[in-house]
Amino acid sequence: MKEIVAVSTKKQLATFIDFPHELYKADPNYVPELFIAQRDLLTTHPFHKHSSLQCFLLFDGEKVIGRIAAILNNSHNTMNNASDGFFGFFDCINDQEAAGMLLDTAAKWLKDKGVKNKIMGPVNFSTNESCGLLIEGFDSPPVVMMPYNASYYPDLLAGWGLKKQVDLIAWRFNGDNYDDRSVKLIDRLEERLKRSNIVIRKINLKNFKQEAAALREVYNKAWDKNMGFVPLNDEEFDYQAKDLKLVLDPDFCLVAEQDGKLVGFGAAIPDMNQIQIKIKKGRLLPTGIFKLLFGKKKVKGIRILLLGVIDGYRKMGIEACIYGRIIKAYRAKGMEYAEASWTLEHNDLVNNAIIAIKGDPYKKYRIYEREI
Repeated sequence: MKEIVAVSTKKQLATFIDFPHELYKADPNYVPELFIAQRDLLTTHPFHKHSSLQCFLLFDGEKVIGRIAAILNNSHNTMNNASDGFFGFFDCINDQEAAGMLLDTAAKWLKDKGVKNKIMGPVNFSTNESCGLLIEGFDSPPVVMMPYNASYYPDLLAGWGLKKQVDLIAWRFNGDNYDDRSVKLIDRLEERLKRSNIVIRKINLKNFKQEAAALREVYNKAWDKNMGFVPLNDEEFDYQAKDLKLVLDPDFCLVAEQDGKLVGFGAAIPDMNQIQIKIKKGRLLPTGIFKLLFGKKKVKGIRILLLGVIDGYRKMGIEACIYGRIIKAYRAKGMEYAEASWTLEHNDLVNNAIIAIKGDPYKKYRIYEREI
């Protein structure tokens, strides 16, 4: 008999976090999330100070067969003058009844919290965190901080009545698809920017606190018109920046500046999933932490996870220059690939900049919605 249980204890939370390990144990492309990181995300992240969520487990007898989190993001609703809810952390066996029970439960929790309009997802808090359902590109593992799911998931969500809201694109760069013409194009664009007193430089990690404050302001301005974007408050930005600083390479974190004013930035991090895929059940102890520490130098790919330019400085070539500089840096370091992810399907400005330097749209993710 199938039964939904609301997560309320540490043991249940651990079961919630660990369920995907069992579900995907035979899938060679599955990358386990780090247990500590997932636990902190679900319990101590600054999100919980202004919003709320409830995790649920689905049992069939004593066996867990699914999980979901119902998420009420008050910042999203305030900014967008909306009454919406999200679902996230969705994993389920290939069973439509089971998926329906999970989604019904999340929708009911949200309606009980006063949500009147629609449910959207999968989104793990907001688009500032992991979001989207993989719908194309199941033949390779996800890169760092990108989601992964079985190929039957889209049918489960569609079977509950969820419809496409928007698609997100992940772009791949390989060592052999970046030619000299692209290099010369970037060089010419940079020279043109210099005539407007715009320079692109590496982030100063020795002055990271001050740099981070300026980056947060640009981040919130650069993405303010993106679908579903919710600005990060100081505490939320610091929470994310603290973790990113541990793996940042200044060659992969660039800012665009005009007369000392930051107008854009881009950042890439090593694809630590190359190491994480080998860490059993995402546990750092007893041996996982050594795999991470000693494996970092062997990582052969990066993920370009942030790129933004504030209004008034777009369509000048800044986006292409930042992308180009990062791609040249990863090639100089002997890396084999880079992924730029994600971009909105209709963001022609950024997508065209990626196409200009030979990006390949090799994975696609979808955010769904349904009236409730």
